[in-house]
Amino acid sequence: MSAETIKRAAAVYFTLLKEKAIDEYSEHFQEYFDPEVRQTVLLLADESGTYIIESPKRIQLVVQPTGSIFATNFSHMKEKHKQIESKRHFHLISVVIMSFLASIDRNQAAKIRSQREGISYYTLERQVNDLIMNWDSILKTKPSFGEEERIDMKEVVTTWKYMEVETEDYGAKKANRRTRIGLIASAMRLLETERLIVILDRDDIPKVIPKQELFERIEYLYHDYDRYELFKQLMTEGDQHAEDSSN
Repeated sequence: MSAETIKRAAAVYFTLLKEKAIDEYSEHFQEYFDPEVRQTVLLLADESGTYIIESPKRIQLVVQPTGSIFATNFSHMKEKHKQIESKRHFHLISVVIMSFLASIDRNQAAKIRSQREGISYYTLERQVNDLIMNWDSILKTKPSFGEEERIDMKEVVTTWKYMEVETEDYGAKKANRRTRIGLIASAMRLLETERLIVILDRDDIPKVIPKQELFERIEYLYHDYDRYELFKQLMTEGDQHAEDSSN
């Protein structure tokens, strides 16, 4: 490869590092699809433990789960995102994010509705609460629930159950990370930081609008991870258990 090719590929790759995504209107988008440039960018990505997602109108750069020079462990994430106070809060934030993803990753109708109407923090709170209460019910008859998936279900359920519930006056409590709505706000800020969602009505009743980048990441990346599908299944297992119990 020539020095000129390396220079062009580096410009594309470092733009992706900075912006996380490049759309069809960027000069770097067309540059990327030059065969030699693309091959060099993919090599840079592979060597640094990152991954390129290609879609018709956008390319994205994401960090591989392991082996990346850009990967962060829990302590580094805690330094970057001050709202994550402990591992149990990290686990709860993961549940909130997965519940959100599962709700939009069902069918085309769910995707269109979420992009058009958004999902409010209060809807997410009810959704997560229903899920965790169902998990609580499962634990009473199956204490080992979650062990196979390496999730401390008892800690997740207990922590959530004893968090303060807000029903009004969001503006006065939104900064309180120890409340349920505060936890949801923290989880959504992580997605916002990655430029995967837009948060509207932030000072009233906030709601989340998923961006196309998020749907592309789900389609081209997350669906290839068994861990994602396993977590997504857990998001619905509680509902199935509740239906079985009512029969």
